[in-house]
Amino acid sequence: MCKGAAMRALFNEELHQVATDLTTMTIAVHKAVERAGEALFNNNIEVAQDVIDGDARIDALEASINNQCVILLAKQSPVATDLRVVVSTMSIASLLERMGDLARHIAETARSTYPESPLAPQVMDIFVKMQAFAQRTTQTLVDLMNTHDEVATQKLIMSDDEMDKLFESVYTIARSDAWNATVEQTIDTVLLSRYYERIGDHSVSVGRRLIYMVSGFDPTKDPSHYIGVDTDGD
Repeated sequence: MCKGAAMRALFNEELHQVATDLTTMTIAVHKAVERAGEALFNNNIEVAQDVIDGDARIDALEASINNQCVILLAKQSPVATDLRVVVSTMSIASLLERMGDLARHIAETARSTYPESPLAPQVMDIFVKMQAFAQRTTQTLVDLMNTHDEVATQKLIMSDDEMDKLFESVYTIARSDAWNATVEQTIDTVLLSRYYERIGDHSVSVGRRLIYMVSGFDPTKDPSHYIGVDTDGD
């Protein structure tokens, strides 16, 4: 095998390892979101603590992925498609890390009010829907890491309005004359709704970057191509 072919084989092997680690990180984020909801709705302080402690693993995965990508950029000097994959991977890892932080925030809020719920009863049903949406979208991200299915990614991007509407409905109820929650519950309810809304936004952003990584098309350049696209980049 010539030197060029050997270098290419090594690059592909290292890139495959990065992709494997990114999938592992996505699975960890999905589990964190799932268990944060379990802690929140079941007032389970042990599960809440597990989510909080587990965030360190997600942080470590992001650091490892970024380190591997920097080495690939420095040693292999990738161009065109390879460069797009490496840079997109770093961006996706950063978004996943933020999602892990948000799951930790949900768990920390559940722990801080134990044995009481931080949620006002008037919005409990809305938060159940928020949790279901967050679990569904993060599971979709896990699937997309393996399939890179552009149609499924488009559906994920277009679903963002669902979480936005749930988020807005919490605010509408909290501002209504019928709102009778305590000050502490009001603060926690508003913050928790924001955490869920950001999980939804970040899921969409990961979807956008997956499309760019696979096809080279950036949905932010033509948002009309994907109705409901998240264009804020956060």
